Amino acid sequence: MTDHARINPEAIFDALRPRLFSIAYRMLGIRADAEDVVQDAWLRWHDASKDQILSPEAWLVTVTTRLAIDRLRTAKLDREAYIGWWLPEPLVELDERTPESTLELANDVSVAFMWVLERLSAEERAAFLMRQVFDADYAEIAEVVKKSEPACRQLVHRASVRVQQERPRFDVPKDKHRELLGRFIEAARQGNRADMRALMSDEVQLVADGGGKAKSFMHVLKGAGRVAGVFWTLELKYPMQVSYKTALVNGEPGLLRYVQGKLESVQSFIVDKERIVAVFIMRNPEKLASVPQAL
Repeated sequence: MTDHARINPEAIFDALRPRLFSIAYRMLGIRADAEDVVQDAWLRWHDASKDQILSPEAWLVTVTTRLAIDRLRTAKLDREAYIGWWLPEPLVELDERTPESTLELANDVSVAFMWVLERLSAEERAAFLMRQVFDADYAEIAEVVKKSEPACRQLVHRASVRVQQERPRFDVPKDKHRELLGRFIEAARQGNRADMRALMSDEVQLVADGGGKAKSFMHVLKGAGRVAGVFWTLELKYPMQVSYKTALVNGEPGLLRYVQGKLESVQSFIVDKERIVAVFIMRNPEKLASVPQAL
């Protein structure tokens, strides 16, 4: 009998649950889907012959990733019919010290990163995440995606090139990020379009996800004037009725926006050291159910 077989199987699984959830969420971008995958992995772990498993962690990571790949293939078909742009369900933390904020989210799980991952195939996404985020070797990746090691190297290379091309990356401390968002909130509250525009890069982009459930843009908005105008128009329509609350959104400083006291959107921002370079606005109410609905 192996050593780990003598340990309570539930204790083993519970210790690995945060890691398994982080894998499934990065693959799927929806909390409930990730939790379903983890639950399916638990059922398989419960029924497995523990004496034949040399490494519970490797076994569970493999099972979870395979389950996530299968679910993502199905989800891809559904997302082809999705109305507008698809953004992940945000992981919102109002208190940075809460346990969920440490669920292996130290590695990037930002909305911007998830936005780029959505452009990869299920196998590319799995191989890239296993290699670049979870530091798996190519033998492990090959076992999971059921391809040869050379094929897996090609998958990772192709995915890495695409991620680097499509994902702007700036090393900005969280306090600097918050400070910039604070100035933006103040400009928005005052309805100062010029100040909002000055806080944005000339090439800033805005991506919004309404999912056909809430009004949204069907194309990516580009340019400081147009993006600032979106925020300014809302303030104009609802004077003194738009409020912002800061929060961690997928591990990075972001905003919850309330209109007339009710949650309207969760917003994530890419910033450089001086300006906002991208805005992601999640408005689909089905993805905001876990966020406080009233201010």
